[in-house]
Amino acid sequence: MIPVAGVPYWRLSSFYFWYFALLGTWLPFWGLYLQANGYSAAEVGYIVAVMMGTKIVAPSLWGWLAQHDGNRTRVIRFGSLAALLCFCGVFTGEGFWWLVLVVGGYSFFWNAVLSQFEVVTLSHLRGSEQWYSRVRVWGSLGFIAAVSGVGWLLEVVTLQRLPVILAVILTLIWLSSLMVSERSSGVVENEPDAPGVGALLRRPAVVAFFVVCFLLQVSYGPYYTFFSIYLEAKQYSKPVIGALWSLGVFAEVVLFMLVHQLMLRFTIRRILLVSLGLTALRWLLTAEFPQNLWVLIFSQCLHAASFGAFHSVAVEIVRRTFGRHQGHGMGLYSGLSYGAGGAVGAALSGMIWDYSSYYAYLSAAVVALLALLISWIWLRDDALGDGQTVATGPAIVMMNSQQ
Repeated sequence: MIPVAGVPYWRLSSFYFWYFALLGTWLPFWGLYLQANGYSAAEVGYIVAVMMGTKIVAPSLWGWLAQHDGNRTRVIRFGSLAALLCFCGVFTGEGFWWLVLVVGGYSFFWNAVLSQFEVVTLSHLRGSEQWYSRVRVWGSLGFIAAVSGVGWLLEVVTLQRLPVILAVILTLIWLSSLMVSERSSGVVENEPDAPGVGALLRRPAVVAFFVVCFLLQVSYGPYYTFFSIYLEAKQYSKPVIGALWSLGVFAEVVLFMLVHQLMLRFTIRRILLVSLGLTALRWLLTAEFPQNLWVLIFSQCLHAASFGAFHSVAVEIVRRTFGRHQGHGMGLYSGLSYGAGGAVGAALSGMIWDYSSYYAYLSAAVVALLALLISWIWLRDDALGDGQTVATGPAIVMMNSQQ
């Protein structure tokens, strides 16, 4: 239990649980569902790219709307309901372009609500932000529960039931959104002499940072889009596939419990470089040894570095660099990496996959190495603000919607 009086702990946690349970159902099994319904690898890549692409504009657009409306919970509830209604279109039509329209509409609303809910959560934790991870960890637990439970369930029922499962979870997300009210954030904008966003974006190190974030997510394209298909082709069962996905998230959770100590001991640059190097190793191992379960287990544990460590460092860099413009910085980080990078990665991996799954993961390793090279050249210690105080609150533990 969170030791902060007046915080609606279970109501906040339930939203995170179901939100990421949807992700834990979607990521491992949606590609399998599309493949079972006759879609080509390129078409699967394009459909996933549409979902990733909505992250480029949705968070910023809905953040602007919430700010002008003055009621974030109303935006969250509307977005959750609209996502459910749009997704139900999967039951009323068929065909590639219809599915693109359905996924585009659903993801436009679904990708928008998390960032607004983060603000609501932090408003309830005002003055006790160090307890954010106690609430947010239920998102990771929801992902693990879903990927394991649905993997087992799909061994019992047909894969064609997946849209029904997703619709049920979307309903639970909407119901959870109804249980949380908003509290005034009490945030006061200061630092009047701080540089504007435009001036920050003209700094070479800032540009290089966003390029690195973009490239990292491009490298994730074969993983987010085809990892389950890859494993199924190697004769792994759905429960084993689900367990491997869960292992990656579990490793990420452990990393988030330790990351603050790492950031006090090592420089931001060193953690960044190691995480990118281990990401390249992860994709290389996945390409070379897909039939060796122990190697796959090890490579999934590297998710702690390739996602957990990198994301922690990235959020800390945004905090240090953007100051009072952190909202803009996080929006750019999410849009350029998980949005643009994820969309490009999904589309490119779909094109390569039809030719060779091996070269898809090998290409991902090369892209990660390119990100490592750019970081080594342009992201020096002074540019990353090493020596500044590391955040003790949510700035180093706030995970994005993409696990």
